[in-house]
Order: sequence, then C-alpha cells, then structure tokens
Amino acid sequence: MFKKLLFFAFIVSSTTLFGQNKRMLPFAIQEGTLNEQFNNLSNMSRSQNVDFKLIRRTNLDIVRANVLDSISRYQKEIASLKANSSSSTGTISALQDSVTTLDAALQAEQHKTNSISFLGIDFSKGSYHTMVWSIIIVFVLAFLVTLASFRKAKVDTNEHKKTSEQLQEELQALRKKSLEKEQQLKRQLLDEQMKRGS
Repeated sequence: MFKKLLFFAFIVSSTTLFGQNKRMLPFAIQEGTLNEQFNNLSNMSRSQNVDFKLIRRTNLDIVRANVLDSISRYQKEIASLKANSSSSTGTISALQDSVTTLDAALQAEQHKTNSISFLGIDFSKGSYHTMVWSIIIVFVLAFLVTLASFRKAKVDTNEHKKTSEQLQEELQALRKKSLEKEQQLKRQLLDEQMKRGS
C-alpha cells in the first residue's frame, strides 16, 4: 500500500513539473480544426499506462469551449439556412400568384380580342392584335425573369441544404466519437477502480 502511495505521489509531482514545461502548448490546441485540436490534446496528454492518459483540465476546457463555439456557429448557420428555405417557399408562393395573375390577364385579353372597340374607339384588327401581343410579351418576359430568379434561388437553397446536411453529419460523427471516448474512459476508470479495490 505504501508503494502505491509513493508511486501516486511520484506521478502527481512529475505531472506538475511536466505541465510547467509545456506552458506554450495550450496555444497548439486553440488553432486548427476540431480534429486537429483533439489530436493535439491527445499528444499533449501523458500516458499513465497503455490505455489511460492524463489530460489537464485547462486543456480540456479549451477544447470544450472550441467545440461549443463550433456547435453554436453550426446552429446559427442551420437557422440561417432554414430562414433561407422559408423565404424560398414565399418566393414560390409569390411566383404561383404571379402565374395565376398572368393567366387571368391573358384570358381577359383574349376576351377583348373578340371585340374590336376599345374605350369606344374602333381599332383595326391588326393594330388591336399588335397591342395585345405586345402586352403579353411584356408579361412573358417578366415571368421568365421571375422564373430565372426562382431557379437561381432554388439552386442556392439546394447548396445550402447540402452544406447543412454535411454539417449535421459531421456534428453527429463528433458527438458519436465523444460518446464512445467517454464510455471508454468510464470503462477504464471502472477497471482501474476494480483493480485497486481487489
């Protein structure tokens, strides 16, 4: 029992001495991707034995803060993508209303073509048809411009949706890795406690 206490005291004292020599290392875990930060955290941790590492609380707090910042940023991006998606839905509804309006205007113009008089003034059939088709062409051009902007908005929405799905997958993978690592550490701690208890 005394040997175990001496061994534990040696490890604690060497940990504090070793930690003081690496004051610049926390900056290594503040930069890079989350994966690089976790790798740096693992590299900075000292091995107790083959399957168990000691991690400084400050280093763990730094990585935790970085992960929370990333999650917060991803949540904001997801909310922004959802807002863009809802605005695209509004654009689709507006375009459908525009098509309905254009159809009604076209039917009204076709009805007017049956009568040659306009505001009590008689027009020749050729000039009347020219005037009607000019109005229709303007409407069609406006519709095509609106349709082109709708298609662009749809493409942008699909790209944002793909990005959102990729971010969700990365977030789920990160959560899964964290959970697996936590479960592994709990098992190792339980094994160590059982070894020391026996």
